[in-house]
Amino acid sequence: MAYKRILLKRGKEDSLRRFHPWVFSGAIARLDDGIEEGDVVDVCTNDGKFIAVGHYQIGSIAVRVLDFAQRAIDKAFFAERLQKAFQLRKSLGLIRPDNNAFRLVHGEGDFLSGLVVDVYGSTAVVQAHSPGMHFSRDMIASALVDVTGGMLSNVYYKSETTLPYKAELDPQNDYIVGGYDTNIAVENGLRFRVDWLRGQKTGFFVDQRDNRSLLERYAQGRSVLNMFCYTGGFSFYAMRGSARLVHSVDSSAKAIQLTNENVELNFPGDGRHQAFEDDAFKFLNGIDGKYDLIVLDPPAFAKHKSALKNALVGYRKLNAKAFEKILPGGILFTFSCSQAVSKEQFRLAVFSAAAQSGRKVRILHQLTQPADHPVNIYHPEGEYLKGLVLYVE
Repeated sequence: MAYKRILLKRGKEDSLRRFHPWVFSGAIARLDDGIEEGDVVDVCTNDGKFIAVGHYQIGSIAVRVLDFAQRAIDKAFFAERLQKAFQLRKSLGLIRPDNNAFRLVHGEGDFLSGLVVDVYGSTAVVQAHSPGMHFSRDMIASALVDVTGGMLSNVYYKSETTLPYKAELDPQNDYIVGGYDTNIAVENGLRFRVDWLRGQKTGFFVDQRDNRSLLERYAQGRSVLNMFCYTGGFSFYAMRGSARLVHSVDSSAKAIQLTNENVELNFPGDGRHQAFEDDAFKFLNGIDGKYDLIVLDPPAFAKHKSALKNALVGYRKLNAKAFEKILPGGILFTFSCSQAVSKEQFRLAVFSAAAQSGRKVRILHQLTQPADHPVNIYHPEGEYLKGLVLYVE
């Protein structure tokens, strides 16, 4: 099937020849008449030879490529891609009685640029990051139900904050399939409430699942501080790992409420846990001699390249405070989820903080996102989560 065409400037097809899934606006020579935002388009060389098919949008990223073969982008296409994504998650062992929370679609990592799907039990939460995926939402929801073989009975669409505001699409967060069932999901045998209606992102950060499991192995007998706790994921893993005490901190009252609910779901009446609604730096200033395991998992300090310099200063200051306050023999789990910050830049910021503290610091682990957040080898920008586990003398 042929769609309206976008023709590139001469020589601008090289990145597509290397299967990079984005076409930038500066590479475009001309568009066929009548192309509108969200349309499926064929991307062609300057002399009209087909290279790729994808969704057109207005902005720096002008086309999000869906395939490098000429084909229809219809329900059969989405069913095929979603089936492969689902099979991968099954092969990873993520779908089992003690685990029903995982990412089913990770954008370019699953060759569906502009789409994110997280699964919590019988509910899939769909986020569109492009107008094209927004217009395809009904096909996607229907295909999700079909390919998962009855596992999903609800599909919730949540894209009010992820679509380009200039597109003026007015997306409404709502159920496309089914309705509210239960918001309790299971991750590695631990239960948690997911607020996909009002919570951040899709309601929970499934990308830290493996890193939470690692923390559980280090928690025994330690005093744990979970900064930027959100829904408390690291906290209840630390408790299952036999931590001596666990304190959770977040500036959001809603996050503290969710953390307390999640801890109570798993460890009812357990006096080891306390949660505090407070500013991170203010709280860290007053923790002298209290904690020998600290988790720093802040929200993205740099959502765009323009904020990179300030973000790196923020990471350095935050980690410097943790190095200053953590007990000797302490372990620091520190993360960046800013896509604009590279692994090398984050590590340099943490190195600078360590040097500032004057303490002996060793790297025990270098962490990243789990396998259900795969990185397309032709799209290294998809590797966004960086983490270090550090031993501080």
